[in-house]
Amino acid sequence: MDPVERLYLDALMEDPARPEGSVLTQLLAGARARRRPAASTASWAEPYAGRVAAMDALLASAVDDDWNKLIVEGWTLQELVAHLAAKDGLVAAAVGAPVLGPPLGALDAAGRTRDVQEHERARSPEQTRRDWRAQADALCRHLTALDPSELVAVDGVEAALGDQVLARMLETWVHTGDAASTASLRLPDPVPEHIHPTADLCARLLPWTMLFSGLDGSGRVLRLELTGAGGGTWHVPLGVADAPSAGEDASITADVVKFCFLLGGRGEPFSIGAELGGDVELARDVLRTAQAMSGP
Repeated sequence: MDPVERLYLDALMEDPARPEGSVLTQLLAGARARRRPAASTASWAEPYAGRVAAMDALLASAVDDDWNKLIVEGWTLQELVAHLAAKDGLVAAAVGAPVLGPPLGALDAAGRTRDVQEHERARSPEQTRRDWRAQADALCRHLTALDPSELVAVDGVEAALGDQVLARMLETWVHTGDAASTASLRLPDPVPEHIHPTADLCARLLPWTMLFSGLDGSGRVLRLELTGAGGGTWHVPLGVADAPSAGEDASITADVVKFCFLLGGRGEPFSIGAELGGDVELARDVLRTAQAMSGP
């Protein structure tokens, strides 16, 4: 299948050990039949659009009881979707795209999440899902006319718009995994063409995660090799003001998906099977601090 077509048709994958004819099998079949393709958007925003479509496919399989299950951070599935809508809305507001939900008051992630969750508790889960998806699709369409290198401030952090959208891809991917895990479902990974730019963002964040943790890696360079589809090799200067360098003081080799999820706040730094080389203590510091910028 063409990679872009696979993105648009991203669907749930059931446990192969699950018996044929089970209720969940029927639910998944229904979800596939009702799934909506990813919104048309700029090529650089397709990783985000793809994860939105995958999350929506997962939500299509949810029954009444599923919406009240605690997923993460003490949030139900409905509250988790409201959280995604809140943070997507902050990006939308920053670029002039439509923002659904309550009027914009708080412009920080925690405050906006609180406002949107309170608003959505008075509505049905399907209404929450519908407006989250409608806002995300509208944002995707809006991005087609924008420059990914444009600096945009979201939640107090100024960064290139392309990176802000990749950050939304990573969080949506992680939370889709949270919801799937609670439902004992397996989801396909994003296509390699969408994993790679997300991994690139994660690699470029490492100097910042160290700095946010009180460590200054200036003058040191990490060779990061991420294996698996969508992976690659990066030479990462560990000081936020350092120039690019082909040097190597330490090395980390790890699975690309596990590494992205580590930066997204999932997994333990020394339980992802990473191989360390060179200055091993420096490599350990990089892994120890990798989750410093991840939020709920």
